[in-house]
Amino acid sequence: MPTRRSFFSGLTKDTFLLAFTSFFSDISTEMLYPVLPIFLTQTLGVSTSIVGLIEGIAPAIQNIVQGFSGSLADKLKKRKWIAFTGYAISALSKPFIGFSTAWTGVLAARSVDRFGTGTRSAPRDALIASSADAANRGKAFGLEGIGDNLGAFVGPLVAIALLSIFHVSLRSIFWLAIIPGSLAVLMILFVHERKETEIAAKADLTLRKFPKNYWIYLLVTALFGIGNSTNAFLILRTQNLGVPLTITILIYAFYNFVAAAASYPAGHLSDVLGRKGVLLLAFLLAAIVYAGFGFLQNVILIGFLFIMYGAYQGIFRAVGKALAIDLVPASMRASGVGWYTATIGLTGLIASFVGGLLWSAFGPQATFLYGMLSSLIGSVALLLFIPRQNYSTADS
Repeated sequence: MPTRRSFFSGLTKDTFLLAFTSFFSDISTEMLYPVLPIFLTQTLGVSTSIVGLIEGIAPAIQNIVQGFSGSLADKLKKRKWIAFTGYAISALSKPFIGFSTAWTGVLAARSVDRFGTGTRSAPRDALIASSADAANRGKAFGLEGIGDNLGAFVGPLVAIALLSIFHVSLRSIFWLAIIPGSLAVLMILFVHERKETEIAAKADLTLRKFPKNYWIYLLVTALFGIGNSTNAFLILRTQNLGVPLTITILIYAFYNFVAAAASYPAGHLSDVLGRKGVLLLAFLLAAIVYAGFGFLQNVILIGFLFIMYGAYQGIFRAVGKALAIDLVPASMRASGVGWYTATIGLTGLIASFVGGLLWSAFGPQATFLYGMLSSLIGSVALLLFIPRQNYSTADS
């Protein structure tokens, strides 16, 4: 008689610790997300163009750093301590935003924060991959996705509570963000970094050593990501249709809640059925949401689509990273996931820039139709060029 396996079987204490690390870190980050534009425009009195400049430069730094930090972590085989350093930098930088009296100070602190995020991401993902065997890798990334997206759900609610119930100042939000950020640093201290026997002592970590299928996967990801623009456009479109700001923030919070709820089941399903089909579902969900935002005017339907977009985010985050890990040797895990996330980030910057130009020239419909087209092209490329194989059943 076959043994019944627990829904969380195959995961380790380290998997849960890393999920809690992401949970506390994202509370810290998302406490700031809804109030940073207000702080800049109302407290410091800058224009929206400066807001856009800051939110363009800071993520660009994160995206560039991710690939290099992954390669460094693989070379030094110190994934835990590089991730720890990144979390510490991010936690310590956030209060300096609140101390800033000019937008240049915000830019500096925000850039340091994103540098820390870029430093930690790839080594942490490699630790997640090592915390479970190959057959449970999707579940491991799914559990981390729960922590990340649940933190992104709780963070805005904490900010709303601090402002509306406890009546703290905007500056105090940035100072208080160090508390959950410090808890994230504490969590990763307890993670045990496993020594992987398949990692050669002198692994060749040059980019040319990535397998062919990995490069194809990056190309597919780029084709999809070139139209996958910032969530700010979804927020702006929702508000343009007459939804009050507080309701829009709540919709955004529940978007993150759905992303958290979808992450683990999606990762688990990809372990059973293979990554490709589950990832295709995420691509198609993105196309549907973009089409809806482009054509629909009904506020209730738009709100529903925004929340449904959370399902895309949860699936894409968990399964996309797991597939990137599957396609590279164990010695290049941090590098592989680092350049994968860098691809997402850099194409996302392009998508946001193009989407903003289309919005200004032709209206929001053009932005979202561009995103829909990119999602459909990515879906076709995924079907044609990524083999239908359960990569989770074997390790490199």
